Amino acid sequence: MLEPLKEQVCQANLDLVSAGLVTLTWGNASGLSDDRRLMVIKPSGVPYDRMRPSHMVVVDIQSGRVAEGDLKPSSDTATHRLLYQRFEAVGGVTHTHSPKATAFAQARRALPAFGTTHADHFYGPVPVTRPLTAAEIDQAYEHNTGEVILEAFTGADPMAVPAVLVAGHAPFAWGADAAESVKNAIALEACAAMALDSLLLQPDLGPVEPYLLDKHYRRKHGPDAYYGQS
Repeated sequence: MLEPLKEQVCQANLDLVSAGLVTLTWGNASGLSDDRRLMVIKPSGVPYDRMRPSHMVVVDIQSGRVAEGDLKPSSDTATHRLLYQRFEAVGGVTHTHSPKATAFAQARRALPAFGTTHADHFYGPVPVTRPLTAAEIDQAYEHNTGEVILEAFTGADPMAVPAVLVAGHAPFAWGADAAESVKNAIALEACAAMALDSLLLQPDLGPVEPYLLDKHYRRKHGPDAYYGQS
């Protein structure tokens, strides 16, 4: 079942290691089937150097039940499921504990758009969620993690800023498929690293001018984009 998607999702998880975004088994990537009924996700706690496409777990989006696979799915499965259910353009989700982006999440601080590198990928600041309450953590932690992510994007386009910082936790990123979600996670970590260095040099630094943000984002995204090859 979904063998090509299993291969894609397995490769996306391995790409997280290659990009230096994963320590031990801290991270996961998933991908959604074309009919948006099933997701394929990394198994929980399996070392990346042993991971194969056959280890990927197929999960029913609506019920959350395992549709295929002998291993337990990632402990973050409920968060992935909720993002797929509510963000209609998302076909891949990545969660990491990459150091610089996680530093912003642990500081409970949004990642400002300080320059054009950020603007190339994110149309404005990457938001930070509110902290979960004790009851939300106790009752349905992973599902409620998804709920606070959704709250952070109320009235906003999740594809214009395809990432979030979960307060006290770590980042999530997403995209049209698993590979794109990994690319956005890589971009998020790079932007967070640059932001930390920028704040060391200029602690009172403000965001980049809106017209420069617009120019860099729109030259790569949308109907008037002209970056790259047609």
